[in-house]
Amino acid sequence: MDKSTHFFGHSVFGQLISLIDNRIISEASIESKSDHYVKRFKTKDHLISMLFCSFAKCTSLREVSGAMLGLSGKTKHFQLKHIPRRSTLSDANKRRDSSVFGNIYNKLLRKYGHHISDSRIKDVINKQIEIFDSTTISLFKDILKCVGRNPENGRKKGGIKVHTVINVDETVPKMVWFTEAAKNDHILLEKLKLDDNTIYVFDKGYNDYKAFKIFGENHTGFVTRIKDNAVYETIETCPIGEEIHSGVLEDQIIEVTVKEGTMESKLKLRKIRFYDRVLKREFEFLTNLFEMRPDLVAAIYKLRWQIELLFKQLKQNFPLKYFLGDNENAIKIQIYCALIANLLMTVIQKSVRKSWSFSNLVSFCKIHLFNYIHLLRFLENPDKDWQKEELLQLQYNLF
Repeated sequence: MDKSTHFFGHSVFGQLISLIDNRIISEASIESKSDHYVKRFKTKDHLISMLFCSFAKCTSLREVSGAMLGLSGKTKHFQLKHIPRRSTLSDANKRRDSSVFGNIYNKLLRKYGHHISDSRIKDVINKQIEIFDSTTISLFKDILKCVGRNPENGRKKGGIKVHTVINVDETVPKMVWFTEAAKNDHILLEKLKLDDNTIYVFDKGYNDYKAFKIFGENHTGFVTRIKDNAVYETIETCPIGEEIHSGVLEDQIIEVTVKEGTMESKLKLRKIRFYDRVLKREFEFLTNLFEMRPDLVAAIYKLRWQIELLFKQLKQNFPLKYFLGDNENAIKIQIYCALIANLLMTVIQKSVRKSWSFSNLVSFCKIHLFNYIHLLRFLENPDKDWQKEELLQLQYNLF
């Protein structure tokens, strides 16, 4: 076969790292003071090492350091100045504040947000829809307190809870907070910046009438599901027009009691009962969007499934079962780096016109991580070299 048409002067890993502007790392390092009193293993070297862990799916410090030591002489394309030994990487994961990696992630999201966003939903609703939820990652040690009963052998695993907010049109986390798994999900409600141009979508685990009252005072919409044991009084049953989706069974205005210390007040909300023909079950939605069509409220709640897909995507494609450190800071660093890797792969996926599933894309990059092929050109037409060879063979047979 002739020289490959996909050959490129930088490895696939180098091309992925090149998506991270040096200025972003430099600014984040200065803001977080992460390189103060550090002589050799700087923030950039640390970031590249942990991204290698994410893309190569390494499961131990020995695996990361051993594999990277084998890259001696091949690191200039991704600007790694110091290849870490196992102890160096372990110390850095323990001592360098994880906030610098969160800062880098937020800066990358601001840079590529317009590239990965899809504004079609916002154009229909005329408001930004944000989804929030949390997922728990189990730990082998009781580093962070987990939930559930104590096992009979007395060895209880730890757990870290990742609280996440995503824009419905971006499919990557917009904001992330970490707590121990035993922490109540309601902490996320305190972190939200409410405004009248946003509709929040969340599961019934976040039901909090005091929070719903604050949503209303800030003219911020929300859609959730009502709890099975909710106590309320029906104020009005609204007529359902012929133009409304037939899955809408009931549309009511209800009143609930908000308890704030010794004080009680009444809050009006809207309850919509909807039958999903695909799942063959009924849902009862709770919202403060009184003017919106009931079938559109149901459609908005269905968008919540996107955050579940995100959690599944992260856990399946990046090493979040095995952590390189037994301390809270190291765990947060690894999760942040997985989020950065996820963002970079999403940018690649959005840049390619050919349809690639996310998992196939991640697997391809892992296999070819240090092959010198033009990533985007190859993904657009993987069979180009074979087609060229077949054409040359056909010409040879003809003449």
